[in-house]
Amino acid sequence: MIVKDIWLDVKAVQARDPAARSALEVLLLYQGVHALIWHRFAHWFYCHKMFFIARLLSQICRFFTLIEIHPGATLGHGILIDHGCGVVIGETAVVGDNCTIYQGVTLGGVGLNKGKRHPTLGNNVTVGCGAKILGAFEVGDNCSIAANAVLLKTLEDNVTAVGIPARPVKKDGVRLPPQKTMHSEEIEALSRRIEELEKQLKELNRQLDSSFSEKEG
Repeated sequence: MIVKDIWLDVKAVQARDPAARSALEVLLLYQGVHALIWHRFAHWFYCHKMFFIARLLSQICRFFTLIEIHPGATLGHGILIDHGCGVVIGETAVVGDNCTIYQGVTLGGVGLNKGKRHPTLGNNVTVGCGAKILGAFEVGDNCSIAANAVLLKTLEDNVTAVGIPARPVKKDGVRLPPQKTMHSEEIEALSRRIEELEKQLKELNRQLDSSFSEKEG
């Protein structure tokens, strides 16, 4: 099973990396593939409750590849970790089949609670370089997270998300209407409040003028 998974990872690199010339080159020279190979064995030990050996293998992998994958993470088939330096995948993270992960990506957790605390990626998800996906939520199939985005909430299938915090900009390949930011909403609320206060001030001035006129009369 592990050998099959490794072969699928090699073929994924060949299919999606234009620079890959042969399966042998990918197997021997691509640190993303090396990290996945180390992880496949570490995860086997982790599943059989040999946690120390599992973590030892993951740390050796980190030393040689600069890619840190916790042995508890569940990875699918045909994954491409492109370049890969600085990639961090947490213990309860799940990565689906045929996902592409670029350098500097973090699949991290928030909080100190035990249990599920890392994201779950569906199939065919692309995560751009430097992107951070933080929290125990799901990212749907065929999603794309832009470079340097910070995703903090669930994404439906076939969505492209950008920004900090990341927000959907495309669904099923169709651009979504621009969303109002919290900043613009606050400005609009303040503008309405100012208008109300101006009306109240004008009404107060009118009442004062009327009162003075009555006294003078």
